[in-house]
Amino acid sequence: MDSRFLGIDEVAGVPAVAVVVDVMRAFTVAAWAFERGAEKIVLAGSLDEALALKARRPGWVALKDGAAAPGFDAVNSPGLLRDLDLGGRTVVQKTTAGTVGALAVKDAPLVLCAGFVVAGATARLLRDRGCGSVTYVVTGEDGRAEEDLACAQYIAGRAAGENTDADPYLRRAAGSRAAAELAQGVREGAHPDDVALCLELDRFPFAVVASQEDSLTVLRPVAVPAAT
Repeated sequence: MDSRFLGIDEVAGVPAVAVVVDVMRAFTVAAWAFERGAEKIVLAGSLDEALALKARRPGWVALKDGAAAPGFDAVNSPGLLRDLDLGGRTVVQKTTAGTVGALAVKDAPLVLCAGFVVAGATARLLRDRGCGSVTYVVTGEDGRAEEDLACAQYIAGRAAGENTDADPYLRRAAGSRAAAELAQGVREGAHPDDVALCLELDRFPFAVVASQEDSLTVLRPVAVPAAT
């Protein structure tokens, strides 16, 4: 399996398969939203677009990075989201890096959005579909975020069928700048459990797939059974 690891701005053209990685915290939050019952997640290109989408569709839930803001129902924190009841709801998500990365490759035939919480299922889906060439979009810090790169490399190893030990990759993520900023309270809209939740390997048995629906980029969970 041919794997490339690129920052958002380094992606040129439309990749055959894209795995967009945002560990802390966009796609950990997305996975938790599905765990809490969300039907789908719509990615917004801006805060104004997120609010406009919510305004046109009563019942939708809008979520953003940082501190709470008027019109938004939740913030981009797994620790804060895990107690919400999202049963049957549509979540509109706008974040600084993760949603930007996914929208940058939205036209790829297969787009997966990943963090450690869905790493195993993501790798299994790539294997099951026989993906020969995969572009991993490392969304944080212009492609240099250690937690995102570690997760991407771990998924790539698992997808290639390697017996990859997760511990070194999780340690790299735990020592990242993002983890330190969350632990120190530098980032607004955070919960003390966010780092631990973002590093919970294979918490969920599904992959998160992005596709185009009525001109919107929509995330949905796809169950990927473990090999027996």
